Amino acid sequence: MDVVLNTGDTAWILASSALVLLMTPGLAFFYGGMVRTKSVLNMMMMSFVTIGIVSTLWVIFGYNWAFGSSADSPWIGGWGLSGLGSAVESLANNGGVYPIPTLVFSSFQLMFAIITPALISGAIADRTKFSAWAIFVSAWVTIVYFPVAHWVFDFGDKVGEKLIGVGYLAGKGVLDFAGGTAVHINAGAAGLALALVLGKRHGWRRDPMRPHSLPLVLLGSGLLWFGWFGFNAGSALGANGIAGLALINTQVATGAALIGWLLVEKIRNGHATSLGAASGAVAGLVAITPACAFVAPWAAVIIGLLAGIICSLAVGLKYKFGFDDSLDVVGVHLVPVLGLLEQRLGLAGAERGLAADRHVPAHCRARVADTRQEPRIDAPRHDRLCATALHAQHVGLEVGVCGIDVAGIDDVGAHRLKHRQIGIDRRRAVAGRVADQGDLLLFQYLHDVAVGALADLRRGWREAERHRVFLHVDQFIDPAGVQHRHLVAGDQRRRGERLA
Repeated sequence: MDVVLNTGDTAWILASSALVLLMTPGLAFFYGGMVRTKSVLNMMMMSFVTIGIVSTLWVIFGYNWAFGSSADSPWIGGWGLSGLGSAVESLANNGGVYPIPTLVFSSFQLMFAIITPALISGAIADRTKFSAWAIFVSAWVTIVYFPVAHWVFDFGDKVGEKLIGVGYLAGKGVLDFAGGTAVHINAGAAGLALALVLGKRHGWRRDPMRPHSLPLVLLGSGLLWFGWFGFNAGSALGANGIAGLALINTQVATGAALIGWLLVEKIRNGHATSLGAASGAVAGLVAITPACAFVAPWAAVIIGLLAGIICSLAVGLKYKFGFDDSLDVVGVHLVPVLGLLEQRLGLAGAERGLAADRHVPAHCRARVADTRQEPRIDAPRHDRLCATALHAQHVGLEVGVCGIDVAGIDDVGAHRLKHRQIGIDRRRAVAGRVADQGDLLLFQYLHDVAVGALADLRRGWREAERHRVFLHVDQFIDPAGVQHRHLVAGDQRRRGERLA
């Protein structure tokens, strides 16, 4: 059956593209408010020039490098020009044909390519020339982002029953729904490398480097939050139930992360801050991105809460390891491993009130027409992943996937044989017991994480109390009758003796 253009899906992806583009100016406000006054214009222009550079490179050759199939290689899509002028009437083909135009799909993916290098700029604030940044962006998206986007996002062009040009990680079975790997982990690793190469700012850890405008920071985080709905929900490539699940998970995870960050600040510092609220929101957005369509909303709340707590503690690691990550890009944008972890734990199941087929990515359904077919032992790994997910729907269970660790076909076959022995009538009961055991293991794990985090906070508080410094005035009168006053520092014990 031929796929025809769907105007509703097309309209949603057009709107999502605009939302994702809005995230880059929002990032400019976010970073611009966090730096000192002398650097604000340079910091904001680093984001805006990225829009111009990446847009130009994308339409010339970037789209073909990321989503082409002429090379039929897991490492690069194609070496030629993008050729988007001849794609006006064609439909998007990525693991299957979608009812949206190729140009709309290309525009949506372009916005991801724009914001990824812009995220890196926060790690090197206050120590990069504008011209050097422009050269770096041009080189980095060409050498790093376009190939990595092909590895993760390109599920191949479907020609007849064959897929050609499947990306390396996509073929291995990586489930990165909206860019946790290609965007955030990629940007976080690049930010760390640049911070190490460029070295520390003058006066780092000596001079106060406070944000010059917290209202700008809050405005930027709000625009990022708003645009992120297009980032995650738009990745469903259609106006459907998966988009709705991604949207609600994005909202609740972000809210929970904001609360988690503020709780840590309240316990550690005695008060919450507006900068902490903005940073916590961004941490939650990053953490839920790779798994926003694979978990139930209650699981998204847990992911967000953990992200807020862990990131608020992780941003201080730069002082321990001695690298100057100016605006905490590394501490916040390497968090998507949480989104991959929860897939392994299996935080959502068909028998727990959420339909299993809503957790199967659209490209999987496009590549396997019959949702009840059995997986084939000799299937390629990228087809084995789809068959595994669809077979999970068949038996009433959801198979957890973490990174490139894909549930093997032999395991699925073992489940199938087991259920045949038990009998069809008992499948639902067995699925319910397995889900209950999974919930028990999950909450035990989360309990251990929470207890460990609170213990670390208590140890840090005791250490701060032990080294707290008190100031008092020491005054005396010299023989000439002149009164002198000195500000003297002493610990709590000496202060108590003096008052006594």
